[in-house]
Amino acid sequence: MQMKNKLITLFVLAALPGLVQAQQKPNIIFIMADDLGYASIGAFGQQKIHTPHLDKMAKEGMILTDFHANSICAPTRASLITGQHSGHNIVRDNYELGGFEDSAEYGQLPLPANTPTIGTMLQSAGYTTAVFGKWGLGGPGSSGMPTKQGFDFFYGYLDQKQAHNYYPTHLWRNEVSEKLPNEYFSSHQQLGNKDPNDPASYDAYKGKVYSCDTLTGEALKFMRTNRNKPFFMYMAYILPHMAMQVPDEYVKPYLGKFEETPYKGGYLPNRTPNASYAAMISLLDEYVGRIIDQLKALGLDKNTLVIFTGDNGAAVGGGLNADYFNCTGNLRGRKGSLYEGGIREPFVAWWPGKIQAGSKSEHISAIWDLMPTFGEVASAKPPKTADGISFLPTLLSRKDQHEHPYLYWEIHAPMKGMQAVRFGDWKAVRKGTHVNANAPIELYNLKDDVAEKTDVAAQHPQEVALARKYLASRELAILQEWNFYQFKNKGDD
Repeated sequence: MQMKNKLITLFVLAALPGLVQAQQKPNIIFIMADDLGYASIGAFGQQKIHTPHLDKMAKEGMILTDFHANSICAPTRASLITGQHSGHNIVRDNYELGGFEDSAEYGQLPLPANTPTIGTMLQSAGYTTAVFGKWGLGGPGSSGMPTKQGFDFFYGYLDQKQAHNYYPTHLWRNEVSEKLPNEYFSSHQQLGNKDPNDPASYDAYKGKVYSCDTLTGEALKFMRTNRNKPFFMYMAYILPHMAMQVPDEYVKPYLGKFEETPYKGGYLPNRTPNASYAAMISLLDEYVGRIIDQLKALGLDKNTLVIFTGDNGAAVGGGLNADYFNCTGNLRGRKGSLYEGGIREPFVAWWPGKIQAGSKSEHISAIWDLMPTFGEVASAKPPKTADGISFLPTLLSRKDQHEHPYLYWEIHAPMKGMQAVRFGDWKAVRKGTHVNANAPIELYNLKDDVAEKTDVAAQHPQEVALARKYLASRELAILQEWNFYQFKNKGDD
């Protein structure tokens, strides 16, 4: 009898790790690419660039075909972190402080102290939280630093200007600058008198340590260290943002496959810009594969929600030939624009045993919906300031999904001010709002015209009136330069 009891005890002890994992709250990994066009990965129609890991992730999970970010870096990151759209958020454009040099690393407009964030929400639910990569919501010593905004650990670029260089002199570990064995060089140069066809002309734009390798290594270490407790990992890759820098071994498979014209600079010069751009996206795909493989090796794959998307549309300039790769999938606009090509992003969700393999949804959603979605996963309540609606019911193929009455966007420097609103199949756009008090409302039916080619405002006055109401719902920004002329269109009085 005594031996039997010992055996039972040993069996229970042996089963405890599995029982703990079964009862542990799900882990959440959010991976965000930088300047990734809607059709830049295979699962969303890309034909020239290989993304096998993301394509497999899509086959094993769900894709959302109508998911949106903001149109440039900082506003998207702010909407993710605060759960607010860009008409309510404190950050409504890239507000740069300092410069690109190491000596002028002052960051961007910082999030204020005591901002309710996705980090603080998940910390309150017992999660260990971390950010790896590009932050862009507050520079060194500011109130916006990640460790002051609900994140237990940070490793990466505080200042998004520094993230233009994949071979930086340093990265930040929490609140300490950590030197890397790379010599400083500007990420904005011209080739000058160098021979554009000589590979040696471009050697000056390389370093010893590629930042994304280091970031991925640190993230995998974090996963191993925290495998026995719930964690939230925000992986903010800078790929494929300009400048075009990628280790030679990843470029090699694409050499000779594309037409090439050397890019002579602005961002860093590049001899084979098409091959290099393709290599950057394929390398991003490989990093995603490493994260998935790590989850499987740790036995965490069935208890982890992984989401992949991007922060805005494909870039303009820098050597990128976005039309050659059809990065936007024939959508109108690119980065900086509130037409669909600037804000609609590829979205892949993966959670084995929870998300139906090979599923697809046309649910209309946006980056600020992630806070309540992750809150529902973690049994955590989002702050009242959040604008988002959880789309976990969609991911789990449930029937109780709530819909937004409308989604709202604004941007300021590009196009001299621009607003957009989406309600059902309708999309309304105003541009030139900083210079024209009578900026007209354009109206598009995205069900019939996803490329936004035909403005039908004149034929649908009721929808225009509703759009005007939604567009006017924004709150005043803290910076005067982020406020618009008031509506003076006919019918506003």
